[in-house]
Amino acid sequence: MLSSYCRMLAVLGSLALVAGCGGDRPFDYDDDRPPVDELDSRDRGLQSTDVVRASDQMAMDLLALPEMSASEHKWTIVVDHVENRTGSNNFDLDIFLERLRVNLAKHGKGRVQLIENRAKLQDLQNRELEQERDDFGQGAGTGPGPAGIQPDYSLYGRIMEMPNRGTSYYLCEFTLSDLRNRTQVWTNAYEVRVKR
Repeated sequence: MLSSYCRMLAVLGSLALVAGCGGDRPFDYDDDRPPVDELDSRDRGLQSTDVVRASDQMAMDLLALPEMSASEHKWTIVVDHVENRTGSNNFDLDIFLERLRVNLAKHGKGRVQLIENRAKLQDLQNRELEQERDDFGQGAGTGPGPAGIQPDYSLYGRIMEMPNRGTSYYLCEFTLSDLRNRTQVWTNAYEVRVKR
């Protein structure tokens, strides 16, 4: 009788251990990590859901361009930055373009070739490439490396705010300009009104 009682306790203990370890996330994960695509009532202004929605909407629209689909070669695009025309500098608004850049890389294979920003490329080269030395052990001053691929297009953004007493209206505009002839080949906007 005692041995069957012990076996039953061992089985129940094992089940409790399996049930306790069965979840992938800690008990308070949802409180500490709410979904990025949902509004959080504790926050004000632009939120992560706006970044997700805007970048998803812009990537789908840009990749659906008939001119891009009809093109015989990949569009070479350099991603610039977001011009902040809001009354706040609470966070770097380039996050909108960065997520859009990632979406273009994921979904634009075969149609889009992203080109590294020139300043970032030069910074990487200066930090990572070996420099030639002259007879005195100094840098040979060979100048910049090969020109590389020249982008055809530049993608940039502009975020503007119209604040009121209880809300702020944001216009998040994204533009793709042809660097060869200065034409804006695509532009679109994400609009949102938020509590202040």
